[in-house]
Amino acid sequence: MMKGISKLAKIITKILEVFHWVGAGLMVVATVCSVIAPEKIGYFVGLDIKECCGTNLVVYGFEVNASYVDGSIDMTTFLLFGIGAVIILILMAMVFRNVHLIFKKSENGTPFQKDNIRMLKEIGIFSITVPVIGLVMSVIIRLVIGVDAVEININQSGLFMGIIVLCLTQYFIYGAELEKDVDGLL
Repeated sequence: MMKGISKLAKIITKILEVFHWVGAGLMVVATVCSVIAPEKIGYFVGLDIKECCGTNLVVYGFEVNASYVDGSIDMTTFLLFGIGAVIILILMAMVFRNVHLIFKKSENGTPFQKDNIRMLKEIGIFSITVPVIGLVMSVIIRLVIGVDAVEININQSGLFMGIIVLCLTQYFIYGAELEKDVDGLL
């Protein structure tokens, strides 16, 4: 039963990692397009533009409402959002990469390995960094575009998730120490 769950988790986390890398790549292209060829941006990003209130750009709780100007969205807002979105997607790709590697490394041994502990700690740091990037990019967007021109929302769940994972890391460190002590007795 546990082997089946582990195998399924490895497959799902690898798929999610690849999707996030592809998403980051597409977002890089869309962000560059917002500067070079704004009319082509629709090929990379689906935009539901409403004349009354623009469009919502969202990635992992980092949400920006880009205003509707002269028949299209404000490309400066999109450019700044794109930079934040690329960073966030890369961080999430690294989270899924680490989860995949933890399952893979623990397959034939103990999960209390130094590499696993390091990767678990990185997952916590990456998870905390996601809302921080959203906050930093929100401040930058407000400084560049204007305080009233952009509506911004940030989801804090990554912060709490990261704190929980960092706490769990301490138990993995303790488990590794106990395992080392037991191996020394045998």
